[in-house]
Amino acid sequence: MMKFRKSALALAVASVATVGAVAPVAAGEISASAGVATSYLWRGYDLGAGDPAVSASLDYSEGMFYAGAWVSSGDASAGTEYDLYMGLAGDAGGISWDVGIVNYVYPTGDYQGTEGSIGDFMEMYIGLGMGPVSLMHYSNIETGEGYGPADSADYSYTTIGMEAGSFGVTYGMHDGGFDDYDHLDLSYSFNDSLSFTYSIPMEDSEASGGEEPVLVASYSFSL
Repeated sequence: MMKFRKSALALAVASVATVGAVAPVAAGEISASAGVATSYLWRGYDLGAGDPAVSASLDYSEGMFYAGAWVSSGDASAGTEYDLYMGLAGDAGGISWDVGIVNYVYPTGDYQGTEGSIGDFMEMYIGLGMGPVSLMHYSNIETGEGYGPADSADYSYTTIGMEAGSFGVTYGMHDGGFDDYDHLDLSYSFNDSLSFTYSIPMEDSEASGGEEPVLVASYSFSL
């Protein structure tokens, strides 16, 4: 099953991109981080089935360009996950933008024959932000054999978010391979490392997995 810690990646990318756009550096910068969460929450789905997830990331940025890799142990069905991503991001006239691609790799998983595969599915994403409001859209551009929710490349995911101090709210909308499943995430950041997210499935959604509200706590730190 495809998964992506999209909200976390988008925040990390936005932070790196903002620095690059405001004050481009002569040489590239490398950063790394690690984290642990009470479960693997992805786009409203509890993919960790309540089990803790450990993750780590390595990122490179230079000017508007960024690239990186993220790994997690938290997927209950597909095993270890690697996300490889790259893109461009910046700021123009008070509006931030971000466009890139991400590839999902499962070297240890065995979900419907996906073991050892690379590039079984890939997404393109684009984001816009102004002040506390952000909009992100993800579209599948490649789907290989063994992908459960959709056997074609026709699915997308869109989020609309707003932040106010330490609080945030995000509305996520699946279209295509996820039965038009919508969810609402309420988040609180205690500090730069510790955060909490309460994800609520919308009653009129057509989720196929019997999703229920879930509370996830996560802690991350720089290496």
